[in-house]
Parts: sequence; structure tokens; C-alpha cells
Amino acid sequence: MVMIMKTIVVGSINLDLVARVPKLPAPGETLTGSTFEMLAGGKGANQALAARRAGADVTMVGAVGTDANGDVALSNLRTAGVDLSNIAAVRETPTGVAMILVDDRSGENEIVVIPGANAHAGEPLRGVEFEHARVLLLQMEVPTAVNKRALALAKSADLTTVLNVAPFSNAALDLAQVADVTIANETEFDALAKLMDLEGSTRHERAMAFAVRTGKTIVVTLGPDGAFAATMEGLVEASAPAITAVDTVGAGDTFCGYFAIQLASKSSLQTALEVACTAAALACKSMGAQAAIPNRDDVERFGG
Repeated sequence: MVMIMKTIVVGSINLDLVARVPKLPAPGETLTGSTFEMLAGGKGANQALAARRAGADVTMVGAVGTDANGDVALSNLRTAGVDLSNIAAVRETPTGVAMILVDDRSGENEIVVIPGANAHAGEPLRGVEFEHARVLLLQMEVPTAVNKRALALAKSADLTTVLNVAPFSNAALDLAQVADVTIANETEFDALAKLMDLEGSTRHERAMAFAVRTGKTIVVTLGPDGAFAATMEGLVEASAPAITAVDTVGAGDTFCGYFAIQLASKSSLQTALEVACTAAALACKSMGAQAAIPNRDDVERFGG
């Protein structure tokens, strides 16, 4: 992989409040956790950092509060050299927060997000130089209107647009039919397929139905089973390296960041899937979201 042209990430910037527990609690159940941390997070920020560590020149577009949490939430992006000149500082609203429970045994997690200043993520869009970029990467932790505006600006500048439909909402129905590439995990894709009434008895068949109907590409991530993509030309599949997961919190965002950068560097879809699966697997071997996102050299050594 090589350094490529600018990638723009529009999305959420949060402070993650992370507690490790012996198991994920049932409704009404109280558990005693083992550790607690306050970490930089947000799907937008995570994916921007993944893209930067993958070798991209990255501009992050979003919003934080003027509170102390905002400084922490931006700290890793600043250290990594992400362009933060299009981050709005909102006085009347606190920085977004995500409360995360991580299962000590499996590494699986449960997450509750309080958006806060992310509601203002669209305010800096008018200052973004889309014409100097190659790829736009979006998620769904900011208002739908922000994503629609970003997609329109990117399309007018002839960027490749990538949408991660997480956290899933019905807004994905419209957005996924505009973005060039949509990335969904199994649960998100099943929900999208239901909304679109896609035909097929398997995910592969329903993914092909999506591609045929929209003329767009859909990527479905399968956790330890890798990922596949459906295009008008057919299916492309990639496996994931076998690992022992410690924490899966940042895996999906790592996949998205690395995948988008492979597209920006004109890699084949097969290569993009393989590299993204390798990076996501490597992220599962360490604790935390941003802390676990691997650097390009680590991914290459690991086999991506």
C-alpha cells in the first residue's frame, strides 16, 4: 500500500466510556465490572483514524463540544496527523458520549450512544475542499441530513462515496441507494434487505438483488467468517485470519477505514476486502477501539 490522495470522513466524534464485565447483562441485571476507561471514539473518528493509519491523507469533518471531553475525543486524531480544520466547536452542546460494555470472555460488546455535539456535524461542510479528495466515508451517527448533504457535495466533485450503515436506522434505505458502496454487518444487511424487500433465500442472493436494483456495490461483513461484496458483475468473497478475539469494539470501523483507502488507491475489490478483513482481525487482538486500530506496516506483516 502507498500514500494516496485525500480521504474525507464525515461523522461522529465521541468520548467512549468503556467498562469490562464478566458477561453482558440481562435486562434488569446488575454486574460488577473489572475495569473502566475513558477513551477517544465515535464511528467517524475511529474510521478516520483507521484511514490515516492505513496510509491516507485524511480530513475529519464533525463537531465536538467546548468541554474537556472534546479535547480527549480529538487527541488520537491530532497525534496521528488527521486534518482537524473542519471540526466545529459547539458551545451549547457537550461532546458526544458512548457507553460501552465489553464481555471479558468473548470480547463482544453492547453500546449506547448519546450524540451531543454530533448533531452539528454538518456545520463545517461548507468549508471542505471536496475537489481535492478521492473518497468520502460516512456512517450513521450524525443526522441524516448531514450525510445527504455530504453525499451531494462529494458526487458533484466526482468522489467515490462509501457509507457504513451503522448504527442502523431506516434512513439507510435512501442513503444506500445513493452511495457508491454500502458496508453493513450481517444484522444491518438483514435489516436493509427487509426494508428494500430484496428477493433471495440467502444473504448472497439478497446482496446480488441489491446490486442489480441499485447499480451499486454492497459489502457485507461476517465477523470471523470474513466478508463478501456484491456488484453488477457478481460476488467477491474474502476470508478473515483466524485469531483469538480480545475486544471487537473497533473491528468494524477498522474494516471501513482500511477498505475505503484500498478503494482510493485503486486496489481491486478482492484486495480491498482481504486487506480490510486482515486489519479488522488484527484490531480484535487488542483492547479498545482507537488504540487497537493497527498501522499499515502491522497489517502488511500480519498478511494484508
